[in-house]
Amino acid sequence: MNDSLAKKVKKIFIEKFQREPQIFFSPGRINLIGEHVDYNNGFVMPAAVDKGIYFAVAANDEQIARFFAVDLNEEYSVPLDAVARSNGWKNYVLGIVDQLQKKKYPIRGFDCVLSGDLPSGAGMSSSAAVECGLGYALNIIFDLHIDRMLLAKLGQKAEHSFPGVNCGIMDQFANMMGKKDHVILLDCRSMEYKYLRFSLKDFSLVLINSKVHHSHASSAYNMRRRQCEEGLLALHIHFPLAQSLRDISEEDLMLHCNLMDHEIFEKCLFVVQEIGRTRNAAIMLEQNNLMAFGKLMFETHEGLSRLYHVSCEELDFLVDQAKQNEAVLGARVMGGGFGGCTINLVHQKAVAEFIETATRAYQ
Repeated sequence: MNDSLAKKVKKIFIEKFQREPQIFFSPGRINLIGEHVDYNNGFVMPAAVDKGIYFAVAANDEQIARFFAVDLNEEYSVPLDAVARSNGWKNYVLGIVDQLQKKKYPIRGFDCVLSGDLPSGAGMSSSAAVECGLGYALNIIFDLHIDRMLLAKLGQKAEHSFPGVNCGIMDQFANMMGKKDHVILLDCRSMEYKYLRFSLKDFSLVLINSKVHHSHASSAYNMRRRQCEEGLLALHIHFPLAQSLRDISEEDLMLHCNLMDHEIFEKCLFVVQEIGRTRNAAIMLEQNNLMAFGKLMFETHEGLSRLYHVSCEELDFLVDQAKQNEAVLGARVMGGGFGGCTINLVHQKAVAEFIETATRAYQ
């Protein structure tokens, strides 16, 4: 955790609002494997991290919500009875306020200062950290008695409604349910989950930020979801009980590929394969077979790049660099794609050299 950042938001809050706030930390997340399958009812393997968003929050005596985004140096205030969609970062804080009000939770006016150490647009889910972090803070301050699972679902609905991103539940779930030294194997259909101990020992996870900015709010993310739904609809002729692509085997998909155009088939094929990969990855992790786990990471990137088409030239270059390095067991684009980070499983002794080599080649 970043103590200096926590102190910074507290200091700014006191300067702006002349009283003591409560301080909250809301983590970002990584996802080891299981990309773009949460909205297809598949399995994912995320983990909360020690970088995130810091909030200083306190109730005020007015029915007004006031925000100051430190990193953007922007202020915004709105009466609670006038909360509506706005633009940019405002939609992420207003979306969760809107959800709490729609559920008739008795929130009152409050002041909020927020700042973070998550790189924007890097695929580490700063949006869920904002939504769930503010939701959790308001839950504590106003004694709302909302459990963490429901807060995650409210955060997801907030992202659907105000930013307009039809995301799955993974990001918000990882934010609310993360556990130190563990990853989460989450069944996005049943919401059943289990913690898998993540003991790397001689290895480290290294994220490389391509600095290519992505926006989940772009039409590309929502289009992928629609294409998966179109593919499932076409398959309903032969599989009327299938609730999602999770219920379709790769063999059955290949057999009936003529029911859909090639672009939709590619998207469906990636999802079906990725759900299987994630199940296998959980077994490899429990067996501490990191070599096999890393191979699955490379396979995921290949699918994200060539079938799901959410990579880009820069990310493919970074993964190709990782493949050429014997100290790297696996690498792939992480998050929604279209930019952001690669996640790399690297031998501990070679981390510094890997970072230097990859950075120099990328520059």
